[in-house]
Amino acid sequence: MRSASIQPAVITSVLRDSIAEDIGFEPGDRLVSINGERPRDLIDYRFLCSDEWLTLEVLDTLGQAHTVEIEKDFDEDLGLEFESAFFDGLIQCNNRCPFCFIDQQPPGKRDTLYLKDDDYRLSFLYGSYLTLTNLSPAEWERIARLRLSPLYVSVHATEPKIRQRLLKNPRAGLLLEQFKWFQKHRLQVHAQVVVCPGINDGIHLERTLRDLAEFHIGDTPAVASAAVVPVGLTRFRPHQDELVPVNKAKANEVIAQVQRLQTEFKSKFSSTFAWLADEWFLIARQPLPPESHYETYPQIGNGVGSIRLFLKQFETAAQRLPDRIERPKRLTWVVGNAVEKAFERIVERLNQVQGLTVTMAALNSDYWGQEITVTGLLTGYDILGKLKECNLGDGLLLPSLMLKQGPQSTPEDTYFLDDMALSDLMTQLQCQIWPVDDIEGLLTACITSKVVNNPLDATQKSESFQL
Repeated sequence: MRSASIQPAVITSVLRDSIAEDIGFEPGDRLVSINGERPRDLIDYRFLCSDEWLTLEVLDTLGQAHTVEIEKDFDEDLGLEFESAFFDGLIQCNNRCPFCFIDQQPPGKRDTLYLKDDDYRLSFLYGSYLTLTNLSPAEWERIARLRLSPLYVSVHATEPKIRQRLLKNPRAGLLLEQFKWFQKHRLQVHAQVVVCPGINDGIHLERTLRDLAEFHIGDTPAVASAAVVPVGLTRFRPHQDELVPVNKAKANEVIAQVQRLQTEFKSKFSSTFAWLADEWFLIARQPLPPESHYETYPQIGNGVGSIRLFLKQFETAAQRLPDRIERPKRLTWVVGNAVEKAFERIVERLNQVQGLTVTMAALNSDYWGQEITVTGLLTGYDILGKLKECNLGDGLLLPSLMLKQGPQSTPEDTYFLDDMALSDLMTQLQCQIWPVDDIEGLLTACITSKVVNNPLDATQKSESFQL
């Protein structure tokens, strides 16, 4: 275990009307222990706080030690938020995958862009992918003891030599034995396969999906689902001779190959099991599958069905759009050009509202050197370069998944992947920018009659429209 490196957990915020607020906790206080145990991470914290009687050891902002005793309902939340999910440090990646996005970035940016995590706790808490190559026996035991399931595993290939080549790690060849461990302990994983043309495609991709399907059996299948994702490459990648991008022909080939297997899996499991990311269809210029294809959206985090789900949610919310708005508005909605065709009907519906004009700016990323770009990878450099000379109307609608917010959540503390601050982009474009988190945020920004003073205030809504 890593107990020697456990640090007091720094509290960054205290939720209103919570137990912690009543007691008097403040941002900057540090949590040392709960009932005599020092939590390693949020997993320990949540487990230890489930008791009805708690004794907390706390250091205040001046370093003074306090003991706090609490009686509460079982599983009632204290209302504390922390600087990090881990109090003993991040478990780092020990692989050297040639398609790793961390290594495909230019040098000299903020430090957090270069953190290469491979931490099972991030996987359990937030659904990020790990490779299982760096777990000690103690960590495997903890996963079993705490029933940390499901986890999300980057597979890429089940053939040991192919996976070792992709991860540049001899331990990568142990994957199928590790999946047998999950099967034995009745724990689950969701699998991801990043297809690299010429390496793990073709017969290797079929072998991988069939191997994974062997673990999709029983009441608690060890492999609950699999996603097939095209490799994403940037012009900064260090291994330009090893990888090639996915083109239209390759996308059509992979779609046909996986769809044949999906038919087989559907017959065998009554589930599609192996899913194609939306990106394949966008690259191939093929229509997306119907909504019914995606079942319960088990791989939504991999972009499997995310466009279909967004369109469905928009159609539901759009039924409550007003016929007109009192104050005319002209807005520019920035998205990646990968979704341009799919989102055209959203723009058409928004523009049916009298007084509202929305123009979609579907951009590719020159920064990353991509002809087709998903929205989350657009940078400040891309937006500025393509829109600086354009008439943007009353301002930009910007999907917030492009942005990383700091603790202050101000435009000066919010950055794109290229390290450009949101405030700098606003200054250079000389217009307002409204980050929108979801459909609610998009529609609210479109129809509200109020003047938004703080572009990051996601709480403002019009009086006539509530989602």
